[in-house]
Parts: sequence; structure tokens; C-alpha cells
Amino acid sequence: MTYRKITQDALRLLLSRPGWKYFALQGFNLLLIGLGVTAFAYQVHHGMGVTGLNNPVGWGTYITTFVFWVGIAHSGTLISAILYLFRSRWRNSIYRIAEAMTVFAVMTAGLFPIIHLGRPWKFYWLLPFDYFRKVWINFRSPLIWDVFAVLTYLTVSMIFFYVGMLPDLATARDHSTGWRKKLYTLLSLGWQGNHREWKHYRLSYLYFAAFATPLVISVHSVVSWDFAMSIVPGWHSTIFAPYFVAGAIFSGVAMVITLLIPIRKIFPYLQDYFTIDVLENLAKMLLLTGAIVAYAYVVEYFLAWYSGNEIEWAAFKFRALGTYTIPFWIMIFCNAVFPLIFFFKKARRSIPVLFVVSLLVNVGMWFERFNIIVTSLSHDYIPAAWGIYKPSPIELSILAGSFGWFFFWFLLFLRLLPALPISELKEIQPVPTRKQEVTA
Repeated sequence: MTYRKITQDALRLLLSRPGWKYFALQGFNLLLIGLGVTAFAYQVHHGMGVTGLNNPVGWGTYITTFVFWVGIAHSGTLISAILYLFRSRWRNSIYRIAEAMTVFAVMTAGLFPIIHLGRPWKFYWLLPFDYFRKVWINFRSPLIWDVFAVLTYLTVSMIFFYVGMLPDLATARDHSTGWRKKLYTLLSLGWQGNHREWKHYRLSYLYFAAFATPLVISVHSVVSWDFAMSIVPGWHSTIFAPYFVAGAIFSGVAMVITLLIPIRKIFPYLQDYFTIDVLENLAKMLLLTGAIVAYAYVVEYFLAWYSGNEIEWAAFKFRALGTYTIPFWIMIFCNAVFPLIFFFKKARRSIPVLFVVSLLVNVGMWFERFNIIVTSLSHDYIPAAWGIYKPSPIELSILAGSFGWFFFWFLLFLRLLPALPISELKEIQPVPTRKQEVTA
């Protein structure tokens, strides 16, 4: 593969005219966003009573979806930063897609704490300062830690994402015209590609990768402490931090596969970059993290039984055999059983199998968060306070709108910013001969 072909393929994705399929997908995304916005407006007008939330289940679909999207965001940092530090060459073609997924997933997750508020116009009360109510913020609350963790992760992810694109934005600037040239000129910050710029670029990218790596562990650990710091049965556990981190990476890798396979189909020339070998490596990561998640499921039940705490053990039996039996077994089969097919190489290299299993994993991981949150709240200490929660059509509409919001920004990214990292792809190519340089 020549350097010219890499540049042409990357710019073809940006500068070619979108087809009707692209506009159809964006139209569908806008319909989903419209559905979600309409449902949210209805909720604001009529109050939280239109949701299925009740006492004792004060957290439901909205917080489930918040944790789900924060988890989706983790794989971008894993693929981009951690594999960069280990110099894994197969990451070069897909890490930009994963980074974009991270940014848009965090943008989506950040909406749900606001949607969950009864008075969303008071959203600034979520921030860890108070100039109006004259009330001291409780910095011992993991909900405050959440704000710091998610905002830090979003900030670092966006900077890491943007810095990595600088050389490619300059390439797009030099090959475009009109408003695109003005846009890329502004975004490329005057990049010229000289030795001094490349030296500082490499150092800064390495520092950001090293800084972003601990965030993979810290952010979802903090999210898990929202639950683990309480005394609710099924939540108060030291296993939650590694359990949530492994689950986040598991769901994030599944979403990367879910995104890459349709992109390969819609843009066939990208199959030279998103190769079956790359997808197989992602399947291996899915198998590994899926095994860790399955192990965590077993350990959870063992600890609940071994502890001798009747209330804790009753809560776990309720998950598997109670009102929420169906969501529980969907979680088990999607997350612990179906990924085992990737022990077979033929399955790892099958596009249909990869796509179906990745979709099932995303479904299973949403139900995992649902099972953790809802079953523990609905089956607490006092039987007189037990209650059943069912998501309302309003909540499901907002959930659907969140997917439209995520995919809308992702498809917009494919057409406006370089999805293929041109410079990194050229680095892993064999050094061209003099004849190849002339023909290129």
C-alpha cells in the first residue's frame, strides 16, 4: 500500500459527496433525537410522575443508561492510549474511530444526570461549587466524585483526540477548498510538519497517552463507588471497581466492533485498513474481558453466600429468580455465554458472527447495569418497602433518543474530521523503494 493511496482513501471519506444512505441514516438519527426531545419536554411539563420511578426505586433507566454510556467510552482510551504505550501496531487503523466514540459516548452520558433531575434547569447544582444556596458541598459523596471524574475524562479525551488529528487536519487543509479549507486551516493551528513540530507532537502525544491511561481505571471505579459506598444489599462490595472497569472495557470493545463492521460495508475501500485481522484482535479482547466479567458474576454470588448475610443472599437470589428473572438471564447469556464462541478462530474471523455477538454484548451490558441498580433498590432491607419498577414509554423514548444522539455525532465526525490516522498508517508501511516513490 503506497503513501498516496493512504492519503487518497482518508481524504475520500472527507471530501467525497455523501450518498443517500448517509442522509437516510442521519434522518433516522434525527427522528430518534426528536422522539427523545419530545419525551423529555413532556416529562419536564408533567413532572417525574410520567416515568416508572417510584419509592424505593429512585434510580432506573436514566442512571442505568448513564453508567452504560460511560462504560462505552472506556474502550477508546484503552485502544488509543494503552495500546499506543505498548506499541501495538494493529491499533493504528482503528484508534481514531475509538477516540471519537469515547468523546461522543461521554457527551451522551453527561445528559442523563440532567434528564434524571426533577428540575433540569437547576443542572448547575451538579457542579461541585455553590455560590447561590450557601450550602457546603459534601465532598465525601461519590456523586461529587462522579462530576470530577467524568469532566476530567471528557476534557482529557477531547484534547487527546484533537492533538492526534493535527497532522491529518493539515493534510486535509492542503487538499480541500472552500469552507472546508477555512475550517481545516483553523483547526490545524498552522501545522507545517517540520522537525521541531513533529518532535513536540510526539512528546505531547506520549504524555497524554500516559496521563489518559489511569483514567481508564479511575473513572469507572468512581462510577462504581456510587453504589459500593452505600449499604444497599448487592451494592456494598469491594469487587465493584475492577468489576465495573472490566465491564466498561468489555462493552466499549463491543461497540467498536459494532461501529467498524457497518463502516467497512458502507465504504468498501476501508476494508484495507479495518482488516479481518484487526477485528480478530478485537474479538480476542472481547473474549478476555468477557471472561473477567463472567468471573465477577460468579464471585459476586459466592461472596453473598459465603458472607452468611441473609439479606445479601436474599437480594442475589431475587436477581436470578425474582421479578427481574428475564433481564438477569439476558445479562448472563449475552455477556458470559455468547462471547465464548470466540474461542474458535473461525468465529473470530466471521463478520456476521462478530457483528451479532457485539450487538448482544451491548444489550447484555445495558441489562447488567439495570440488574445492579433496580434489583437492589426494589428488594432492600424492609419487606414493607419493597417495590417493582417498570420503565415507562417516556424513559424508553429518551433511551432511544440517546442512541440517535450518539450516532448522529459519530456520522457527522466521519464526514468532517479525518477518521483514518494518515501519519500513523504511513509509519507502519514498509519503507518504499525509489521506484515506488517515483510512481507514488
